[in-house]
Amino acid sequence: MKVHAIVEELATARAAVVAGATVVQLRIKAPTEEVVARGAGFRELGVTFVVNDDVEAALVLGADGVHLGQGDSGAKRARAAGLLLGRSAATLEEALEADADYLGVGPVWETPSKHDADLPIGLDGLREICAAVGVPVVAIGGIDAGNAASCIEAGAAGVAVIRAATDPELRRAVDEALAAR
Repeated sequence: MKVHAIVEELATARAAVVAGATVVQLRIKAPTEEVVARGAGFRELGVTFVVNDDVEAALVLGADGVHLGQGDSGAKRARAAGLLLGRSAATLEEALEADADYLGVGPVWETPSKHDADLPIGLDGLREICAAVGVPVVAIGGIDAGNAASCIEAGAAGVAVIRAATDPELRRAVDEALAAR
C-alpha cells in the first residue's frame, strides 16, 4: 500500500508501476462493460490491482480488490468473493464506521479530483484517523513527492495519487519516511 496509483488507462498504470506504485486502482466512472474492457491487462502488472466502485468489474477482471465510497453498495458481495475491500473516509466518524481492509482517507490537501464539499482534513485530521483505526490508512488528496513523507509521519501506511502516479520521486519519499519510523 505504499504508493496507490489511481489511473484511467493501462499505459498510465504501466508507467506508475515502473515509477514504484505498489497498488494500481482503475477508476473509471462508466458502465461495468466499459470498466471491464478498459481494465484488460491490469491483472498482469504484477502489483495489487483494485477496481473503483464496481464489484462486478473487479470479479470479471480478476482484481485483488475493490474500493468503495461511503455511499457505494457491494461491500457484502466483495467480502463474500474474498476481495480486498477499501473504503473512503473523510471524517473520523466515517473511518470508525467503515467495514474495510484499508481506508483511503482525505482529501488531506485541496485537489482538483475531489469535490468542493470535501474539505481538506489536513495532517491533523489524518493523524487522528490513523491513530483511531485498526486498518492501514492510505492518505489521498493533493499528495506529491514533496509532501508524501508528512502523510507517512502522520501515521499513513501509504499515499494514493493521481497526478503524481508516474513520479519515481514519490516512491523514494514514501520509502524514506517509512524507514524513518
